[in-house]
Amino acid sequence: MAKKPTKPTKPPIVRRSPPKAAKKAPTPQSKATKQDQVLALLRRQDGASIDEIVAATDWQPHSVRGFLSGAVKKRLGIDVISEKGEDGVRRYHIAALKA
Repeated sequence: MAKKPTKPTKPPIVRRSPPKAAKKAPTPQSKATKQDQVLALLRRQDGASIDEIVAATDWQPHSVRGFLSGAVKKRLGIDVISEKGEDGVRRYHIAALKA
């Protein structure tokens, strides 16, 4: 009796995924991102309160505080100053703009 080959004689079929589409160039957005909105509020002369930022972004107050400490202070490296006014409302502003 003849010995059976242990390896297949035909080459294996290789199935390839379809080619991926090329990345498109980013298009300029007409709307500013929420990060841009918050930074614009912080750049104002009197800064912004948590309530003003919540109204502008529809975020929860704890998300605004996390954004200020995480994204603005740590990731972007922008110094944010927090001051409590005479009316008792805490306002945040970018350090370089306040004289």
